[in-house]
Amino acid sequence: MSETHLLAAELPADIRWMRRGLLLLGLIGLLLLLAGLLHRAAQARVFDWRQLRIEGDVERNSLATLRANTLPRLRGNFITTSLPEVRDAFEAVPWVRRATVQRVWPAQLRVTLEEHRAMASWDGRGEYGEAPLERALLNSHAEVFQANPSEVEDENLPQLAGPSGSEAQVLQQWQRLAAIAQARGQALERLELSGRGSWRLHLETGAVIELGRGEAEERARRFERFLPHALAVAQRFQTRIQSADLRHADGYALKLVGIGTQAQANKPKTPRKP
Repeated sequence: MSETHLLAAELPADIRWMRRGLLLLGLIGLLLLLAGLLHRAAQARVFDWRQLRIEGDVERNSLATLRANTLPRLRGNFITTSLPEVRDAFEAVPWVRRATVQRVWPAQLRVTLEEHRAMASWDGRGEYGEAPLERALLNSHAEVFQANPSEVEDENLPQLAGPSGSEAQVLQQWQRLAAIAQARGQALERLELSGRGSWRLHLETGAVIELGRGEAEERARRFERFLPHALAVAQRFQTRIQSADLRHADGYALKLVGIGTQAQANKPKTPRKP
């Protein structure tokens, strides 16, 4: 055994542990020193952002608006900036649905935007006639988003309403019924789903159609059978549909503007009291 190994073995245990502790502290200090140097290097001006590149959908927001809404929230440089925070900053801008953020060497921040495409106005509520709990817009993915109503006033968006969570169901039913109406030269204005699962449709002419419950395709077939016949009856009387009830199993109830039932026409008048 060498003299060095012999001396180390003869050292007391507490001395050996002290040496190991000092070695460990030395390593920790070295790591902290390296971390400090790396931190200072990461803050160097050479890594500052020099270009912000915005791509994708920029129809609803100008580049100046996007920069004004996001640049004050950006922190750091090419190395230290948190990309999730940058993404959140852009997605907080009105009309921005999704933002994809990338670092491009040496000093470019590239942001690709996807904007909402408004399909309808949305009232989140549970029953017919109740004050809306939520008045917003519905995009092509059946997602509710907030925007300034004045920005879509001239787009003649349909009005959809239903309980929270029914957005996709209502949008799909609208698209099916709107195609049926368009084939007959008609346009729809509003579709409502109550909290009890009953559907009500408003035509652009002002007619109100009770569709009732049931499966989506069943409601569509009832409406498809009803519409051409009801329009033909209204044309025969040179008027238009006022309302209809399609909840009957073997037919429907139809009311035309200015046309009353036979019972109403022949109903005797109640004499007035003197």
